Amino acid sequence: MKTDIEIAQEAKIKPIKEIAESVGLEEKDIYYYGPYKAKVNIDVYNRLKDKKDGKLILVTAITPTPAGEGKTTTTVGLGDALNKLGKKTMIALREPSLGPVFGIKGGAAGGGYAQVVPMEDINLHFTGDFHAIGAANNLLAAMIDNHIYQGNALKIDPRRIAWRRCVDMNDRQLRFVVDGLGGKANGVPREDGYDITVASEVMAAFCLSQNLTDLKERLSKIIIGYTYDGKPVTAGDLKTHGAMAVLLKEALNPNLVQTIEGTPAFVHGGPFANIAHGCNSLIATKTALKLSDYCVTEAGFGADLGAEKFVDIKCRQGGLKPDAAVLVASVRALKLHGGVDKRNLGEENLEALEKGMDNLQKHIENITEKFGLPLVVAVNRFPGDTEAELNMVLDVCNKAKVPVALSEVFSKGSEGGIDLAEKVVRAAEKGKNHFKFVYPLEAGIKQKIEIIAHEIYGADGADFTKEAEKEIANLETLGYKNLPICMAKTQYSLSDNPKLLGRPKDFKITVRQVKVSASAGFIVALTGEIMTLPGLPKAPAAERIDIDESGRITGLF
Repeated sequence: MKTDIEIAQEAKIKPIKEIAESVGLEEKDIYYYGPYKAKVNIDVYNRLKDKKDGKLILVTAITPTPAGEGKTTTTVGLGDALNKLGKKTMIALREPSLGPVFGIKGGAAGGGYAQVVPMEDINLHFTGDFHAIGAANNLLAAMIDNHIYQGNALKIDPRRIAWRRCVDMNDRQLRFVVDGLGGKANGVPREDGYDITVASEVMAAFCLSQNLTDLKERLSKIIIGYTYDGKPVTAGDLKTHGAMAVLLKEALNPNLVQTIEGTPAFVHGGPFANIAHGCNSLIATKTALKLSDYCVTEAGFGADLGAEKFVDIKCRQGGLKPDAAVLVASVRALKLHGGVDKRNLGEENLEALEKGMDNLQKHIENITEKFGLPLVVAVNRFPGDTEAELNMVLDVCNKAKVPVALSEVFSKGSEGGIDLAEKVVRAAEKGKNHFKFVYPLEAGIKQKIEIIAHEIYGADGADFTKEAEKEIANLETLGYKNLPICMAKTQYSLSDNPKLLGRPKDFKITVRQVKVSASAGFIVALTGEIMTLPGLPKAPAAERIDIDESGRITGLF
């Protein structure tokens, strides 16, 4: 069978001008980045703001496993299938981070015949947005240390600097560093560290901004640390926010590409859902809703992470209301949740599948009961799935009174997603929508964390370290009590322990650290052993990625 990159390279891609024209964009609205990708002027949304929004479809998934669920593939295939049904559809996705591309994934633009293209460009640098975000982040870091070196007029305590540098690569060596060494001319020595770019607060603020003015105002609110007497110091105090906004000016325009079948797609912004809020830019989503009848978007990882943050953070800040949700599951992943060894996934195992079904049922409950959304389950079919296994998943969904469809978009493109698309249209246009947030903003920080832990993860509650308790008290004193919560938690379990698969019971979430992302407008709660800078695996995807003399790339999945 052909690889993803081979399928993408053989695709007949339309000039991006044609894709732009298909959704009513004019020549003045786009900036070309070669023949197959462009940026769309942010002013397009303002021009269309009085136009009625299309339907918003959120695609999420069960708790992810190494077996794969195919969430992005399903998102792309669903968009293609909706277009095939005559629904003018756009897709809104996140940009891939180089960390996972060269680490585990080897690419993140969908798969098979349900991909966004040009996939090599999208996976590798794209239009430079992440580099701009990293530059803005690191400019602020440089300004902080320069301010201290030049006399420290703001009296910043070097022991309480909260701002870290960033790099868009999985590099565990940089998690904790000491810099400023080598004598007085080289700065003030202090403990420092790096996050991956997608975990930067700049990325979060970027993806939640409504326009350039909003972005600049948000950047000014970043708390970089505290003075010797405990007062917060902001990027605005350092007069850095204007220069940071300059670096991000072009990046803020959404990137327009297409699927293999020519469906227009915005691919813009890319915060991880396990350590950030996990959604593409608000600007891209809202613009797509004005340009189309249906906008299909995704939130990272499972419904406990990306979907919860989509609801409680992105929808709150952007005034969005999803019309329906799609929950992606696979027989392979459910068998892993039921205890099957990864090496034995090709063997029929109904007993393990039945055990793993608890995970699916919990996510169904989250979406239908906790978020109040109409739901369709998409079973992403793999070649080794048996009829008995597929029927078991279908039966569970039918008993839960949730529409379910087999998805074969990986191998068949839009043709493999027609049944799914028809059921999504029915859910969005006729389903009972009781959309709601998981918690009230006025609840305390601890209470909101405990609500998420209990209602969404199924935990008995949350335990807080002394450091977390102290910081929560400090943040509430500073006036940040009413912000939403962004939980940083392993994606591999409903709990904060990646080894607890399925639907764990009798556990608590341990919150070890709490910090404010004032520019993004939320509180980050770090749980378990979650890291904000991942490391490379034993056999990185980078070992398989190569290029020949003609410039043809191989190894991207």
